[in-house]
Amino acid sequence: MTLPVHRVRGVDHAAFPTFDPVATVRFYRDVLRFPVVHSICAAGWGPQKHPDFIHFFFDIGSGDRIAFFYYFGFAPPTSDLTAGDAYARFADDVPEFFVNSRHLAIHVDSERDLLEYRRRLDASAWPVEMQVMHETIESIYTHDPNGYMLEITRALRPVTPQEDLDAALTVDALVEVASGPDPSMDKLLTRKAELILQRAQSWQDTHDAGTDDTPDRAPADAGRAGEADRAPAESGKAGEADRVPAEVGRTAETDRVPAEAGRAGA
Repeated sequence: MTLPVHRVRGVDHAAFPTFDPVATVRFYRDVLRFPVVHSICAAGWGPQKHPDFIHFFFDIGSGDRIAFFYYFGFAPPTSDLTAGDAYARFADDVPEFFVNSRHLAIHVDSERDLLEYRRRLDASAWPVEMQVMHETIESIYTHDPNGYMLEITRALRPVTPQEDLDAALTVDALVEVASGPDPSMDKLLTRKAELILQRAQSWQDTHDAGTDDTPDRAPADAGRAGEADRAPAESGKAGEADRVPAEVGRTAETDRVPAEAGRAGA
């Protein structure tokens, strides 16, 4: 069987940093009505001084998503922001985790396809910089000639309706906490726990009535997930040792790319 040369299946997610998660959620979820479909609460990630962050995703149709990072306690460089990202042109003192939070992820259907793209990249001037098993996806990463991070990813398992509900709770808690003073991961998790207690009876009543009021979600074939730092035991095996060369360490963070590779226009 001859396999096609072109095997990618569209955008998995496009990711961007945000300094204003409240306005971001209102615009995408409330104004455009893009459902919240996934979120990650990441505390203590990274070998460097990496702040706690929330990574949250909106469904933009056909299984594709747009995602945002919000870093607790990390302020923009100026309060006089013009159109566009405050860090659109990266200075030497911009943290590497912030540089790498802006990346494009492209979806493929299988491990075989993922490894094929790894082979092509490794044979080029832009080899794979890391290969990572996340909670629900496996990804390879490199930077293009412009310095932009590119991720190619495959799903390890579908995202469940329960995870969609958890994401909605996380974002509701984030909006409340980020609207107040000194937002932090501890405050977000505390508020999320309070929301679970407040809504538990309503969920039980809905379950008993045989109806479903969970948020709208993408079609079943959109079982793609965002980044997290664990892989299920049954899917977290790397396979043959030669699939990931020793020089490409498996990590749980996308911010371990060498600093010199993360600068645009270099």
